[in-house]
Amino acid sequence: MEHFIVSARKYRPQTFEEVVGQQAITNTLENAIKNNHLAQALLFTGPRGVGKTTCARILAKKINQETSEQTNEDFAFNIFELDAASNNSVDDIRNLTDQVRIPPQTGKYKVYIIDEVHMLSASAFNAFLKTLEEPPKHAIFILATTEKHKIIPTILSRCQIFDFKRIGVLDAKKYLEKIAKEEQITAEDDALHIIAQKADGAMRDALSIFDRVVSFSGNQLTRKAVTENLNVLDYDEYFKTTDLLLANDIPKVLIHLNNILSKGFDGHHFISGLASHFRDLLVAKDKITIDLLEVGDNAKKKYLSQSEKADLRFLLQAIDVANNCDLKYKSSKNQRLLVELTLMQLASITFDGEKKNDKPYIIAALHFQKNKVIKPKKASKNITEVKKASTEIAVQSPKKEQPKPILITNNRRRSALSLNSVHRKNEISKLDVEFEEVEGLPTDAFTNQSLVKFWDNYKKNLIKRGKKSLASIMSASIPSSKGNNIHYKLPNLLMKDQFERDKPNVMKYLREKLNNFKVDIIIEVNEEEAKKYAYTPQEKYQKLKEKNEAIELLKKTFDLDL
Repeated sequence: MEHFIVSARKYRPQTFEEVVGQQAITNTLENAIKNNHLAQALLFTGPRGVGKTTCARILAKKINQETSEQTNEDFAFNIFELDAASNNSVDDIRNLTDQVRIPPQTGKYKVYIIDEVHMLSASAFNAFLKTLEEPPKHAIFILATTEKHKIIPTILSRCQIFDFKRIGVLDAKKYLEKIAKEEQITAEDDALHIIAQKADGAMRDALSIFDRVVSFSGNQLTRKAVTENLNVLDYDEYFKTTDLLLANDIPKVLIHLNNILSKGFDGHHFISGLASHFRDLLVAKDKITIDLLEVGDNAKKKYLSQSEKADLRFLLQAIDVANNCDLKYKSSKNQRLLVELTLMQLASITFDGEKKNDKPYIIAALHFQKNKVIKPKKASKNITEVKKASTEIAVQSPKKEQPKPILITNNRRRSALSLNSVHRKNEISKLDVEFEEVEGLPTDAFTNQSLVKFWDNYKKNLIKRGKKSLASIMSASIPSSKGNNIHYKLPNLLMKDQFERDKPNVMKYLREKLNNFKVDIIIEVNEEEAKKYAYTPQEKYQKLKEKNEAIELLKKTFDLDL
């Protein structure tokens, strides 16, 4: 059985051209060698697995090859590697400095690669300072580290620093495609893309994941096999979730979440992934930003298709809601409930009704039983059309045969989970019945007796519907009519506020029954009447003083208190 070599070692780059995603640094090093402009102390810094040590070894070999006629010579005896993680004492550095003095037997340079240099102790750094500042002509030092901030400034100032960047998803995927062909493995584009994303910019991690998934699935590398092996939530789940949210289907969204959690996925992972999915949909909506969409070709088509269905305002609000859930998740005591509430909020986002139109309807839709239907879209533009249509109906039909209009209240869709929607709902309910004068609508005269009759009927209906509190308020006094105005007295402001909430519905009912569409209810607060309901202790005392002044003398004599 042939010994297995991991891909990270088997396919380690041997030349600068093979290094993935670090073209700026490799070009700089090649030019420095050609122009004999290479510093004697170099510091390679950056995340793990991006090619720091690989570039150091390639550079160490190339330095001597450029100055030698033997191009096949690898000059292995001229390269010294020191792992500072395990050799970080002063004695280790002193042994290194002793070796530096000896010139190379072949080639022109001796190269010293110190990996994880930030692990050196403070005393070892100080012992290394003089040698690093004034090295022999034949010595070149290459320091590599993932944590530049831990290196003392005196070392940094003596080095030429090269910052290695994370490897892009597309670059990593192309390299994986190359390796898959070398290994004769059939791999789906999306499968390799998921591996590249999971590696998070580290090529070594990408190759390790690639080996693991190949061991799991064999020579057929599918997206499904990768997601199962890496415990990654397939992006199809996010597409399905978004479709349900756009359809405002709360029950199915909650069932879908339950299925995802039952597979062992974490709620935090799901909600953060959903926020990223909304971000990708937002990016896919514009041709300028579509290059920011780092996904495979098949996935890109799906994102473009779903982004057309999703409104821009929905995506902006959805990103905000999902991000808030992400921030609150760790501090929440009931994390599943937090995610479920977030999904219900997302499924309740809609731009129909009051959310789409900044101004509510001033005139409600008018439904005529025999002739026409007048449904104004916006009060600011359609009020003239309503007047014109109402006038035409009045002219075409005799006055006595004019059908009785019935007001229909449009049921607007509102999110019950947003405080803004609740406030907005209250504002709309106050404005729904602020009718403008429209020619052609009936304004029949009515008696106080008929007013009281329909008033009492509305109270009975309230009691049947269980609204006893409002019925009690409507029983506080008897309404009186003056022209087209109905005057109603209440004993306090609290009762007035409660009545104001249901005033639109009361007016709608009375306008239909009285056949007068200019009727308005004017609520008055009778302060004297209010005093009969409740007195404070101080007010009671004042009333007693008005009736008998000796009360004050009694209080002072016996030092009484209220």
